[in-house]
Amino acid sequence: MIETIRNAWRIKDLRSKILFTLLILVVYRIGSQVSVPFVNGDIFAEFLAGMEGAGNTLLGMFSMMSGGAFDKSTIFALSIQPYINASIIMNLLTVSIPALERMQKEGGEEGRKKIAAITRYATVALALVMGYGYYTMLAYTQFGPYNSMLVDVAQGSFLHAVIIILSFVAGSAFIMWLGEQITEFGIGNGISIILFASIVSRGPSMVMAAWDLLQNPQLWWLVPIILVLAVALVVFVVFITQAERRIPVQYSKRVVGRKVYGGQSTFLPLKVNMSGVMPIIFAQAIASFPMTIVQFFFRDSAESIGKWIGHTSPIYAVMYLLLIVGFSYFYQSIQFNPVEIANNLKQNGGFIPGFRAGKPTSDFITKVLGKITLFGAIFLGIIAILPIIISGLSVSLRGLALGGTSLLIVVGVALETVRAIEAQMIMRHHKGFLE
Repeated sequence: MIETIRNAWRIKDLRSKILFTLLILVVYRIGSQVSVPFVNGDIFAEFLAGMEGAGNTLLGMFSMMSGGAFDKSTIFALSIQPYINASIIMNLLTVSIPALERMQKEGGEEGRKKIAAITRYATVALALVMGYGYYTMLAYTQFGPYNSMLVDVAQGSFLHAVIIILSFVAGSAFIMWLGEQITEFGIGNGISIILFASIVSRGPSMVMAAWDLLQNPQLWWLVPIILVLAVALVVFVVFITQAERRIPVQYSKRVVGRKVYGGQSTFLPLKVNMSGVMPIIFAQAIASFPMTIVQFFFRDSAESIGKWIGHTSPIYAVMYLLLIVGFSYFYQSIQFNPVEIANNLKQNGGFIPGFRAGKPTSDFITKVLGKITLFGAIFLGIIAILPIIISGLSVSLRGLALGGTSLLIVVGVALETVRAIEAQMIMRHHKGFLE
């Protein structure tokens, strides 16, 4: 990876793309420190810090996605969460609504542009809803001597509410625009890289947590063990992320005039972790929802209830694991259609050796997909549960436990970006037919 970046840096065009991407990330991190008018971010950060197990609620997930901007109530507090939610909704609607499916498959570049435009409008709409919810939480949540987290705002002031909500919405829309600029003029997928930057920005706090643990004479020896385990976990994630099951495909020979076409042997690649990080995101949101309700409406009993449904409880771990398995199968079912693949093979004269074209082929692909999905779900479950086990061993280890969502996103985006750089380098070093 380091060698790839070093080689890319020697090419002027790629160096410009890398510098442009870094410049956009600097703008993003600066915006993450700009406070929204009439909001006291320090009070809200203190409120979240005082919540027992706040990191295990939906608020903790928003904080992770925003790189801490959510805690400080900055203009980028919503981060790219509205865009991610809008993209997920559009994926589900594309599968369930035939008109959108035709637009995506048959509309070509124009159809994809229309889908992207609808996604942008949906992002703004979701940002309005999330911004209003954020404002309500700031304005009507009591914390110690404070009746709200707002300053110089009359209770129920419509003008102030509009300014605060629109600030959150504008920040989210601006992040979406920054991501599109990276995709068009920079390196890699812009939204993924911004999410990567948000997660990596938590690195200094993890280093400080490791340093504090080293000062503890009874627990210092855990730091090297955690580091070795983290390296092994990253290697495991990289291996599974790149792993795939290759189903052999043979194409029949066709004689057209005096020429023979076809007859090639290829394969159908099925990734082991086909659904990526989405099952963990869905499962984490649902599993964290009960504790989020407890924190707001039963705060006095949060500690006792948290022993049963909190982040480190066995009930939470089992529910979390089952949700991951269920969402893995669900996301695979909307992402990959064995019947469509079998029909495409049949129309192009292709077949899987040992299976007849049509239904036998689709049944075989479905059977292989079921096994791969189960293995991928177990892999995601291990990645998601291991940080919970580590943080449950000691309160001091919670600052070191990198969540499964964060780890998969960081590794996945890093691999995707390196592949994008390598593709750009191959394209620029390709020798034409006349050379």
